[in-house]
Amino acid sequence: MTIYNLGSINLDHFYQLPRLPAPGETVATGGYSTGLGGKGANQSVAAARAGARVLHVGATGEDGDWALQRLESYGVDATNIACVEIPTGHAIINVDAAGENTIVIFPGANRTQSPEAIARALEAASPSDTLLLQNETSHQVEAARLAREAGMRVIYSAAPFDIDAVRAVLPHASLLVMNAVEARQLRDTLGQELSELPVKGVVVTRGGEGAEWISAGSEPVFAPAFAVKPVDTTGAGDCFTGFLAAALDAGRPPAEAMRFAAAAAALQVTRPGTADAMPSRDEVDSFLEQQA
Repeated sequence: MTIYNLGSINLDHFYQLPRLPAPGETVATGGYSTGLGGKGANQSVAAARAGARVLHVGATGEDGDWALQRLESYGVDATNIACVEIPTGHAIINVDAAGENTIVIFPGANRTQSPEAIARALEAASPSDTLLLQNETSHQVEAARLAREAGMRVIYSAAPFDIDAVRAVLPHASLLVMNAVEARQLRDTLGQELSELPVKGVVVTRGGEGAEWISAGSEPVFAPAFAVKPVDTTGAGDCFTGFLAAALDAGRPPAEAMRFAAAAAALQVTRPGTADAMPSRDEVDSFLEQQA
């Protein structure tokens, strides 16, 4: 079983601030660092750290060798990452003393995906495999359609939220993952309850209030959040999604997969960074044993 991830790859620039700046305000940073990021790379690293076989499909600029090396160091197959003339994507991430953040993204190479390259990457896929998608690349619809034609599970992380993108991918998705704000926007725009959407399940993450799996004809599955002191909440949703995908890929039932993912996200927010802050499966298992 393999998780294929059509996902973004960014160089994250982190600025530690006493508070997030108001419009027109300049705030001096107390610290600066860089790291591997992008919702796609974050989810690939999380799934690989969770024990899944992960093949990343994406693109970087000629300045992106470091990203490939970092992905491979975490066990992600980078064979299907193209090198293009546009610079690698990057993000400016401001993090305040409470761990909250604001983010500005330059998409760069992430918007140059090739339908032909995606098709080649998925040629060996089987119904036992999974495709992960987010809204930070191009050609999500083509990838989702090809994956469903191959009988694959398609997990769509609908962020950054864009209603037109969701409408286009939804007919090909198996599982839709959103945060509470995105879920409310989708429900209000479509005029449908989440359980009425044409997917097998909808997972809504609610930060410190936990996460919920909603599906038609079944009682919701709720996974409470674990009490931790957050250092940086950037990438927590990606950590959750990557670990959830890995758990489902391994055949775990929704309730068990959700608890596993919630524990991983709890550990991830206690560390600075995004992809580089993802915990290992052993760390998550140990954390869960302590909770029991």
